[in-house]
Amino acid sequence: MTSTWHGIRDHLVRSSSTLEFQRNFQTIRGSSKALTPFRDPAALLDALHQSKAPSGRKNALLTALVAASQSEGAAADTALTVMLLALWPAFDAVRRRSLSRRLGTVQDITSEVLARATTAIRDLDLQRVTWIAATIQRNIERDMIRARKREVLWDREVAEEYRVTCEGSVSDAPAAASKILLRNDLVELIGADAALVIRVAIDGFTQAEAAAELGIPMEAARKRYQRAMKRLRYAFEKID
Repeated sequence: MTSTWHGIRDHLVRSSSTLEFQRNFQTIRGSSKALTPFRDPAALLDALHQSKAPSGRKNALLTALVAASQSEGAAADTALTVMLLALWPAFDAVRRRSLSRRLGTVQDITSEVLARATTAIRDLDLQRVTWIAATIQRNIERDMIRARKREVLWDREVAEEYRVTCEGSVSDAPAAASKILLRNDLVELIGADAALVIRVAIDGFTQAEAAAELGIPMEAARKRYQRAMKRLRYAFEKID
């Protein structure tokens, strides 16, 4: 799938027009009274995107889609895709604000918003949530800001730890100094992904453990790590 924001949406729209998708939608439609009036995904999305439609009705439709996305099988993936398309304007707003806050690169923010949106929909507790769209949007944005702050804090703590090691022990100073230089070089080459790469490639963490520590969704962390390693390989090839 293309990694561009508009490309992802276009891919979702195309997938929603396939025969298999339409069949899965009919399954979802038959299992929910709220969704029964809509003959196809396009009609449902039109209703959800109408600015004058009652907010309570929209919320009931989103609740039905979330419940369907948390079920099993292909129908769940269909419901998730419809949810992503339904809330795309909200996700786009989160993405634009994240870019203005410089929470990461364009690619990182794009993949992270989508990964967090998917997780937020699938993990949403319908017993505790009243307004679906607002809750999902707020949670994604809050978690992205927290994750970025955690990465910055971790980076500072690592730098301070290495500095103290250098000052505290003459025998440990060369090794600690090498780590500081390595960290600085990685930041220059791959930016914010340096923390992730250090944790996995140097400290021996699994990608899942590093993602959990840094507050990054596993899927977003996996993609960021792969891109970071590609950039590093490219940099090493240029040196050779």
